[in-house]
Amino acid sequence: MADAAGIDALTVAAVQMTSGPDPVANMDAAAVLIEQAASDGAQLVVLPENFGFMGARDSERTAHAEADGDGPMQAFLSERAAAAEVWLVGGTLPILAEDGRANSSCLVYDADGIRRGRYDKIHLFDVDVPGGDERYRESDRTAPGRTPVMVDTPWGGLALAICYDLRFPELLRQLAGDDLSLIAVPTAFTVPTGRAHWSLLARTRAVENLCPLVAACQAGTHPSGRETWGHSMVIDAWGEVLAELERSPGVALARLDLRRTRELRAGFPVLSHRML
Repeated sequence: MADAAGIDALTVAAVQMTSGPDPVANMDAAAVLIEQAASDGAQLVVLPENFGFMGARDSERTAHAEADGDGPMQAFLSERAAAAEVWLVGGTLPILAEDGRANSSCLVYDADGIRRGRYDKIHLFDVDVPGGDERYRESDRTAPGRTPVMVDTPWGGLALAICYDLRFPELLRQLAGDDLSLIAVPTAFTVPTGRAHWSLLARTRAVENLCPLVAACQAGTHPSGRETWGHSMVIDAWGEVLAELERSPGVALARLDLRRTRELRAGFPVLSHRML
């Protein structure tokens, strides 16, 4: 891992979108928000889950799946990272899997547009949402990932989780330690689950791992009629929300004090006290 001990601060941005079924329109909207984040000083930018396509049916999403390393959404992420000179966490996009389904993949590009990591969503949303008529069977069209991922960056280890993953603390716990400097979470939470649990889950994952967390969300009413919760946020290692949006597209930007994170871990060594 990179030795980031001498780096004391990092400016991060969570991009919030209301993506629809037109990938070109979605990428155009994302490009504007990435540029806005970079102009405001962001060094690392996180896009939401399904940033490039969000249709009414999972079968439509599968139709837009790309081969690993080749496709318009992957080219867009590489080009935008290089143009804005930021590290870019590319939300999620569908990457073809061997079984005919697609992985929900989060790709990370450095400021030169070079891909530095890929994480495939492990926990799939097969749920009848309490308190409503929403029913999801993500595994019908999406193949699960198998491996937790931490990407080496100039600021230390960047752990990746996607939406429903946030309910499974053991995923990030496997990566917690001195090398872990930041957690990025692209999401598209439903309104009922977001209202009940979103902030609680995001802040808890930051606190229990003593690690800042950047969460980029889908938000509002999409062309398909689906509603997502939004509330993209940046959270520090002590659970304080440094920046938060509501339910409109935009950028949540904050400067993280990495030196304070190191001091917290030294003075409150909960990670070294784990017995299991």
